[in-house]
Amino acid sequence: MSSSFSRRRFLIQGASALALPAVVPTALYGDPNSHLATPQNLETPYKYEKLVLSASHVRGAFDEKSVDCPFVFHHDGRYHMTFVGFDGIGYQTGLATSHDLVHWEKYGCILHRNPKDPITRYNLAMMWIMRENRLTSPGNLRKVHGRYLGAWNAYPRPGYEAGPAVIGLCWSDDLHHWQLDPPCLRPDDPDAQPWEQGGLYKACILEHDGLFYMFYNAKTRNLPRSQGGGWREQIGVATSHDLKKWHRHPGNPIIRNGPEGSWDDRFASDPCVLHDGRQWAFFYYGLSSDGKARDLLAIGDDLFHPRKTDSVLIAPGPPGTVDSTYSHKPSIITAHHDLYHFYCAVSGAWPHDTRGISVARSRPF
Repeated sequence: MSSSFSRRRFLIQGASALALPAVVPTALYGDPNSHLATPQNLETPYKYEKLVLSASHVRGAFDEKSVDCPFVFHHDGRYHMTFVGFDGIGYQTGLATSHDLVHWEKYGCILHRNPKDPITRYNLAMMWIMRENRLTSPGNLRKVHGRYLGAWNAYPRPGYEAGPAVIGLCWSDDLHHWQLDPPCLRPDDPDAQPWEQGGLYKACILEHDGLFYMFYNAKTRNLPRSQGGGWREQIGVATSHDLKKWHRHPGNPIIRNGPEGSWDDRFASDPCVLHDGRQWAFFYYGLSSDGKARDLLAIGDDLFHPRKTDSVLIAPGPPGTVDSTYSHKPSIITAHHDLYHFYCAVSGAWPHDTRGISVARSRPF
């Protein structure tokens, strides 16, 4: 299969059209018996049922075609959301603000691609800024060395997440202007393993007990038809004491694909890791061979050994709803004692699908 086979094309065609192997190798794709009940305080069953952020449909705008990948936080008395806009060429990063988490006003693009740079000439997506670890917080940001710290990734080709992406860090004094560091994780690093050698995706960064953790999902190289074709995505973690030298965890991936027919038998992606009392909550999404994407949850006593829960947090809705195709890519905050779960909602069939951002919460709207 061609290496130019894009993520969107695989999401539309590959997961449902390509056969999965009869037996999924447990050594690579995980133990299907590691399940536990979803804690009630992490459930967000009540959907808003509308998009809270949509494509601009303005010709030439960075978000002309779609908006995706929410990251919601609290800063200076207001709620903010970074998101990525797609203009038909690639990703760029935008910022929006809100007073109530439902009505959002776009500020504009804060991270532009650079046509002169071989890494960011088509794409530049920031999907996380260092924030408080507590699940019960509104997502207040934490400064590192006196500045805000973000994580970006960039895909080397035009199109929707096309090619093997890299991950880097970026810094800001005001959240509107960002200075990019060179990539810190690449799929061709000497210590990169087969599960991640096809490219890297979203990074989620936190600091705990003096150590920095970078959770990220990545993909295999294209697989033969006997293994389902396309690729698989899973979640791993790297750690650093200085934000410069990163060490991949030897037990990666820490969230692996489930067995055939499970919610994440193709993708386990887009981690959002937060601390819930004495446990860590690993929100993520799974793509199943049924062609649907759902937001899921794993729980860990530490940051290296999450166990999947036994239920779906956000499932696609029925035909005609804003998330009838996919409900995925979680961003979680707490506000007014309610848990808010933002996600990318997709309806319709590509290339005429509608991709935007919606929200669910722990209490009815």
